[in-house]
Amino acid sequence: MAHELGLSAVAITDHDTVSGCAEAAAAGQELGLEAVAGVELTSRYGKTIHILGYFVRTNSPALTRTLDGIAAERKARGRKMAAMMAADGIPIDYDELCRRFGPSPDLPQFGEALVELGKAESVQDACGRYLEKGQPYYLPRRTISIQRSVEVIREAGGVPVLAHPFQYGLEEPALRQLIEHCMDHGLLGLECRCSLYDEEQSRALLKLAKEYGLVPTGGSGFHGSSKPGIALGSGTGSLAVPAAWLEGLRSVATSTKKRS
Repeated sequence: MAHELGLSAVAITDHDTVSGCAEAAAAGQELGLEAVAGVELTSRYGKTIHILGYFVRTNSPALTRTLDGIAAERKARGRKMAAMMAADGIPIDYDELCRRFGPSPDLPQFGEALVELGKAESVQDACGRYLEKGQPYYLPRRTISIQRSVEVIREAGGVPVLAHPFQYGLEEPALRQLIEHCMDHGLLGLECRCSLYDEEQSRALLKLAKEYGLVPTGGSGFHGSSKPGIALGSGTGSLAVPAAWLEGLRSVATSTKKRS
């Protein structure tokens, strides 16, 4: 899809897994399109915070151990959620979800199953009515500290980046505190352009990145059918991430790998 859209590169930054990166790299090589290996780690700093990692070594022992632990917890959580639904007469088979969607299906996959059963109109509707915090089948997920997230990404030779900074509902002083906390543990980048932000917000984030000496990054946040309003590459319609930002990210990754 990225090739058909004329993109020069795409980053695979799935949530708490790198399982798609090797396949993407092989497909990208065949098509003449760069597929950057990445990850998005679910972290905690009073609330859920996402730390992106770009140019990671997917076979890094530290990263593998961390992701395996998260996946094991996610499976246990998923089985409990499926059992809760079954007790209420909603026939979701967790093993069938694994066969369809991979080894550790999460909320979007449960959402798809609920839509297929006629329990919701869309994945978003299913999550909002059944699966998110405060809803009947919500169970908290395991998160790791920001410190550990950044350390793991850097141990894997990657560039740790604070994802979608305005989504945490923080006023500027608290947002700066979050950025500085992340930097204390080795943060190197700030996501400045994504589908969630208009140009004014992106400019504000670029200003923060420049002030703190962080590399700017951007991404559409494409999630396929679970978020149909977001298109690959263009986001909600007008997103454009400069190729120069990728080169800046690559430069930081290269220098980080040399130091390690």
